[in-house]
Amino acid sequence: MHDTAARPAAPIIIGEVAIGIEAVIAVARDFAPVALHESLGPRLLAARAVVLRALERGESVYGLTTGLGAAVDTRLSTEAIPAFQARAIRARAVGVGELMTTEEVRALLFARLVSICHGASGLSPVLAATIAAMINAGVHPVVRRIGSLGEADLSPLAQAFLPLVGAGEAEFGGTVRPGGEAMTAAGIALPELGPKDGLALLNANSQSVGLAALAVDALSTALQVSVVAGALSLEGFRANLSPLDADLAAMRGMPGHSAGADRLRALLAGSDLFEPGTARKVQDPLSFRCLAPVAGHASLAVAAARAIVEAELASVCDSPAVLVSRDAMLSSVNFDTTELALTLEAAGLALAHLATTSAARVMKLMSPSMSDLPRFLTRHGGSHSGFATSQKTVAALEAEIRHLALPLGGMTLPVADGVEDYAPMTPRIVEKTHAIARRLTRLAAIELVVAAEAVDLRGDITLGRGTAAAHVFVRRHVARLDDDRPMGREYEALALTIEAGGLAWADMATGKDSAP
Repeated sequence: MHDTAARPAAPIIIGEVAIGIEAVIAVARDFAPVALHESLGPRLLAARAVVLRALERGESVYGLTTGLGAAVDTRLSTEAIPAFQARAIRARAVGVGELMTTEEVRALLFARLVSICHGASGLSPVLAATIAAMINAGVHPVVRRIGSLGEADLSPLAQAFLPLVGAGEAEFGGTVRPGGEAMTAAGIALPELGPKDGLALLNANSQSVGLAALAVDALSTALQVSVVAGALSLEGFRANLSPLDADLAAMRGMPGHSAGADRLRALLAGSDLFEPGTARKVQDPLSFRCLAPVAGHASLAVAAARAIVEAELASVCDSPAVLVSRDAMLSSVNFDTTELALTLEAAGLALAHLATTSAARVMKLMSPSMSDLPRFLTRHGGSHSGFATSQKTVAALEAEIRHLALPLGGMTLPVADGVEDYAPMTPRIVEKTHAIARRLTRLAAIELVVAAEAVDLRGDITLGRGTAAAHVFVRRHVARLDDDRPMGREYEALALTIEAGGLAWADMATGKDSAP
């Protein structure tokens, strides 16, 4: 369990500036506290007043005076409305499968709170304060991850908010206990739900958006370490760097190609490979030659994923949404996450291409006919395995990444008596994209180790500033492979170090050694 006593002093203030992925990471992973900006009180009260006036006028408003889903044709009596709110939450807590991690639950809660604070939900303002209190106290509801199709994450949000109605389960203080008991132990009063509050808590895409923020952070890490590993492989292979020429990239005119070439030239600046006659061949295998355009496009795809997640964090996803200036509530499809789903699909596919080049480079470095280095990078010949058996792990990772990158497609089985006949399946796409990132980071960790060994076997060569820093990083954590030893745990430890921020990306371009 995370040590909540180690929280940073400065809270993430909602309502002051735009909330980005870094804020989600801070709250979810680092247990940063949250605070509601003073401007939010009047904003939430104004939206709530619109809801209450619509109720007084007897308007027919989805989820306020009507049932939900296929029951939209059912008019709620005034007496039935209060009990309907809690019942709506209980009825939609239908998730199954593995539990979300504490990090994921915090990301979900934070994403919903951020969206509520845009002031279009119309829920009772006390609920925003209650969610903030849960995050700050470390009340983490038990949420099972399967149950949402991506057109509003009703099931996970219902599970997350069961403790608000004294139901469900939540972890607090290292113990999982009944939801109401966890709230009481944390000193958080159960709120009284009023009209529309149940729907306002649930009708949002907070699982998709919150967990997508975590996934994009992992994508960024995987992308960067894969490019660094590829650059070190260029050094170990003694590759021809002419494909990185800036004039050639300009002739191509593709933004991803140019970006990739620029990044690799920065990593390799100072390498003796730029000197005429240093490369072993005029032309290398495509996994080396095409690194710039493949990595460059991947960087554009990940940047697009980051932009769409931050756009989601800045958007109103409620339905019906409250338009204070018009004193109206309108049904919307602002909870639709098709654009997020397809952008993440594209990012995952781009990283799968990068993974294929990485795996191919690892194999080529171990092949004497390709690299002019000892087979499997061992100086001891056939009496030692060297990195031979690591090829199987590399092949397994690449195959899994390629499989996960296959598009999931939209939902084809209508639900809610046929009313809900489309959904983008975003939660599953978020999950598989995050899984791609985790696997690519491990593949890149292996490539780093293999490339570092190839560099060491080359002897007296001059590395670039960034690749030299990468080599130092590897050797700080993984010793050279002389006698055979279990490398799997070392690959995993290196990947975990990378995921924890142990490889400083800025230093890859400067050659600085920033390790503690």
